[in-house]
Amino acid sequence: MLAAVDNPSNAVEWAMAEMLNEPEILQRATEEIDKVVGKERLVQESDLPKLNYVKACAREAFRLHPIAPFNVPHVSTTDSVVNNYLIPKGSHVLLSRQELGRNPEVWNEPHKFIPERHLKSDGSEVVLTEPNLGFISFSTGRRSCPGVALGTSMTVMLFARLFHGFSWSVPPNVSRIDLSESVGDLLLAKPLLATAKPRLPMDLYPKD
Repeated sequence: MLAAVDNPSNAVEWAMAEMLNEPEILQRATEEIDKVVGKERLVQESDLPKLNYVKACAREAFRLHPIAPFNVPHVSTTDSVVNNYLIPKGSHVLLSRQELGRNPEVWNEPHKFIPERHLKSDGSEVVLTEPNLGFISFSTGRRSCPGVALGTSMTVMLFARLFHGFSWSVPPNVSRIDLSESVGDLLLAKPLLATAKPRLPMDLYPKD
């Protein structure tokens, strides 16, 4: 449940909060979807490879706002040295998801939501996996998530349908979304509240 449902929904909530405070990012994501999909149909799975900026927004949410502070514990099977630190055989190893994604030695302005940092200069497809562990999305190696394809599709589809189907804005009498983290975990301290208005033909929305 944590990986399949909570991880994508947490990423979307945080990304929406960040993007509502930076409307130009939300506008760019929406314009990309309109260019690829148009407004006469809903986003389909076949569209996802072309939505590079939307995927960059998802990657940035995974980097900056992981669902949990640490990854699943692993046990070192041999004595190992990592960056001059000895990890004895039998040690329980936990990686800090939050500190990896916010490491200033890896990421410029690590506390800012900047999807453009994930776009490649050659225009190649953005993926949500991060094999070099600059942050943890689906982990890596033999213990990586077996549901990468499903998890990626679920996450990007959720992003795309929300951006495509609705125009989003902060609620009346609110200037900015509060991005404070709740005590003891990495969720939004206050549930996200936003105003949504349909932006597609009404016959595209479910009636039930």
